[in-house]
Amino acid sequence: MGSWKDHVRARLRQRDQTEKVPHVGVFTSLAQLEERFEIRKQILDDVQSKSLERGGGDTRCLHLELRESEHLADKLSQTVSDLAAVLHVKEAELQYWQSRVSQYRQEALQLAKGSKTLKVTLSEFEYTIECQSKELSALCAEHKRLKEALAQAWSEKEKLLQRWMEEKRVEADRLNKYNDTQERWRRLAKQLKKHLLRKMGKEYVPAGTSSCSDTTETSPSVIQIILSSGIKTTTNIHPGQMGP
Repeated sequence: MGSWKDHVRARLRQRDQTEKVPHVGVFTSLAQLEERFEIRKQILDDVQSKSLERGGGDTRCLHLELRESEHLADKLSQTVSDLAAVLHVKEAELQYWQSRVSQYRQEALQLAKGSKTLKVTLSEFEYTIECQSKELSALCAEHKRLKEALAQAWSEKEKLLQRWMEEKRVEADRLNKYNDTQERWRRLAKQLKKHLLRKMGKEYVPAGTSSCSDTTETSPSVIQIILSSGIKTTTNIHPGQMGP
């Protein structure tokens, strides 16, 4: 608030130095000239009255004094008119500067109010920024924690995946071995069946005189003997000697 007042005072002092100070002695000179004019006028009146009483005198001298007085009166009237014009201009300038000062005062008040509002808004923004910075710090910490948890989860996932794949591989190997074993036993059983059928066809050829009832009664026992003998012979066979 003090800066604009100082600026206005400085401008007014500068105006006084350039416009008012040079004309300070004019008013004194004007008063002195008016006083001289009044004195000369009185003297002229006295001289004219005395010349009329004498019936004529030094008319030439009086005429010169009259012309001098008229000239001085013209100069004084011109000076007075000039001073009046200058005074009128100065009064107009003074009114103009007073209006400008009033305008500047209003603008200064408005700027002060705006500055106060801006300060309040700035304090609110600072508080908001502080709150947001705290929230950002908390979010960064939470993000870091979640990132670490995500990395740990990915690591556990990779471990579980590797373990699952290992278990599946072991299970697949075991299943393949089981399937291979089953296939070998199936082939072995087929070979044994063929072998037993050939052996049964050679040893137990049915006689022409035997009846169907005898063949029916003796066939189960014969099959059991063949299977028992076949099982005994197969137990002696090593799995590596079996064909595919």
